[in-house]
Amino acid sequence: MFRTWYRRLLLSYFPIFLLTVTILIFASFVFINDISRMETKKADRISASYLKDSVDRTIKEVELSVLDAVERSDAYKRYFNNLGQTDTGTIYAVAQSLRNLIHESSYIQSVYLYDRTNGSVLTETGLKELTGFIDEDWIRAITSGPVPEGWQPVREYKYELVQRTPIRVLTINKAMPLPFGSEGVLVINIKMSGIEQLVDSMVNQQLSFMTILDSGGNIVYQAHSDSEGAAGGKQLNTLYLERNGWTFSSGIKAGNLFSWVSVISYLWVAIAIGTVICAILYLVYVTRRNYKPIQVIMNRIEGHQIRRMDQSTERPDEMMLIDGVLEDLINHMTDYDTKSRENLLLQRSKLFTDLLYSERLDHVIQRLEELSPLTGANSSSRFMVVLSEINRYEQVFEDRYTRGDQNTLKFALMNVFQELARNAELQGWAEWVGTERAAILFVATGSDGEMAAKIRIFAEDCRSWVEQNLRISLSFGIGSAAAGPGAVRESFAAAEYVMQHKLLIHEDIALAECGEARQPLLETYKYLQMIAEFVKQFRMSSGQWREQLERIFEAFEQDFLQDDDIRSLIQAMLQMLGREVAVMSEQLQDELSAENALIRLNELDKAESIHEVKNILFEYLTDVFRTYVSVSETKSYRAMVNEMKNYIEENFTNPDLSLKHLSDRFQVSGKYASYLFKTEFKMKFVDFLTDLRMKKAEQLLLETESSLQDIALQVGYANAITFGRVFKRIAGITPGDYRSSKRQTYSR
Repeated sequence: MFRTWYRRLLLSYFPIFLLTVTILIFASFVFINDISRMETKKADRISASYLKDSVDRTIKEVELSVLDAVERSDAYKRYFNNLGQTDTGTIYAVAQSLRNLIHESSYIQSVYLYDRTNGSVLTETGLKELTGFIDEDWIRAITSGPVPEGWQPVREYKYELVQRTPIRVLTINKAMPLPFGSEGVLVINIKMSGIEQLVDSMVNQQLSFMTILDSGGNIVYQAHSDSEGAAGGKQLNTLYLERNGWTFSSGIKAGNLFSWVSVISYLWVAIAIGTVICAILYLVYVTRRNYKPIQVIMNRIEGHQIRRMDQSTERPDEMMLIDGVLEDLINHMTDYDTKSRENLLLQRSKLFTDLLYSERLDHVIQRLEELSPLTGANSSSRFMVVLSEINRYEQVFEDRYTRGDQNTLKFALMNVFQELARNAELQGWAEWVGTERAAILFVATGSDGEMAAKIRIFAEDCRSWVEQNLRISLSFGIGSAAAGPGAVRESFAAAEYVMQHKLLIHEDIALAECGEARQPLLETYKYLQMIAEFVKQFRMSSGQWREQLERIFEAFEQDFLQDDDIRSLIQAMLQMLGREVAVMSEQLQDELSAENALIRLNELDKAESIHEVKNILFEYLTDVFRTYVSVSETKSYRAMVNEMKNYIEENFTNPDLSLKHLSDRFQVSGKYASYLFKTEFKMKFVDFLTDLRMKKAEQLLLETESSLQDIALQVGYANAITFGRVFKRIAGITPGDYRSSKRQTYSR
């Protein structure tokens, strides 16, 4: 049996060996193919670079030979320095030199000189006028400005009037006399056919191609650009000739080395694919032959009723089924253990909450024995609840640490509480009861006084250790002792009561007294009266506002208000003060704005005692009072009101009279002006102004024959329609009816 299975396994793994060898051979061939391509590209670049240098050298030699001949011959200088006079000898010498240059170089198509002074052109055949010259358009282009000096793009050139097909030349312009003259231009035209022959001679027609592009991307020349040329080949290199701005693109034609490499590549790919297919077929065949032992195992599994295939239409893989049965069994065991632990934690946390709030206390002793870490707890045991709170939770804890770090630190705090409780020989059970609060339930082992002393030492150790190692500040509220599980709620309420009065207690560790859990009702009306009296004293610029504020804080302490109630009353005080005082000036509006008030409230939230709150508030209100007194002393509001009233009575006919006008006139805010009117005259500015205008209008309607439009303008309205609408709203009838009815009354 062993040998049979050994041979079967050996035959089963053979296709993998064959596939691996095939892939290695194919990878080797691809590697060699890549090396061949790289070497081909390198060789093509060498040849293309040599061709580019040859073209550059040829063009440069032509240019230098012409410039050297011009520089060595004095005839060119005499030609351009003739001062408008024709020197036949000079002209003949220059023409002879030009003919020699053309005959000596097979690349030069033509060379001629253009004299700007005479407007004439000197060629190898003699002197000619510019008008009617074959290359007249080009000369005018280069002399008018748009064509710069130097080598120009390839252009078409006609050297005979009867020439049907222009030839392509490469032109260079040089200012004459050399090097930077302005009297004329030397034009050298090089045959592109000579350049093309040079390129053709250096490009293998059977293997490679060469394409030359100008700076604008236009084709200058394509070497061997047949149907199998550049369009069907592989571009390998691109070189740039700076002198002319030409780009040389070279490559290998299709159908040569690369085509053979591609054919061989495709052949090997086909062989590799065929090998893989054969290996797959062979594996299927061997698997079918080796299936019977697996079938026997599956029959045994089904015989023991451990099968899941009956629940699905498709038959799963047998080995996966066997593995799945074992894996499911292990997962079920793991999930059961995890859920049991989670359920235990949830039940423990639920029991803790029930004890704190005295809810669902049925069988509480049994549940304590099963779920809690407390040992020996019974119905006669005494319990004490301690609340621990993270100080400045939002400003310090949440801003400093990420969510993950916060959870880690809270878990660490639980462990610290448990460990230090054991060190203090206390039985403690700690749970989080809020985002920033944790509760610790202790079982009393001695008298209430001894237990309170131990817990205070425990709290001090916790606060010190956490502050030194975790950089977190904690405060503790210790509840009173409670007899039995049902009374735990009273201890919890007492500890919570202490934590709600941290400003007045001002201790990191506070012990609740008996009966402190009852919350007194907040006498809102009483405090609102005190705040209103404070605002009145402040508005009247009386220094007694400080004594009134002191009385408010004394009432806070006497009534032992909660921290939240104290902050709410202070916020109401600032809002009421802002409404009454801020209208005095823009500076007061800014100091008592909602943004500044919010900043002060945030500072108050950071205060740890009622004395810090009072100091911060006194400092802030003192600055506001200085500003208020300064504004009040600058201009008495009663004098200002009378002055405004007189001004309105004198200028009520002005249609531009408004709060904005008064604000600019008396240098106060519009809101403050409106406030003064309403306070002093018990009426709005608009009503006061309208009353003056209507009285004047009634007088004009009765004593004059003026039209309604004239009367409207005289009392400060832009048109009769607006005047009539306001008059009817005040008097109940239109202005015309009012005039008629009053005159009829007087006539009787």
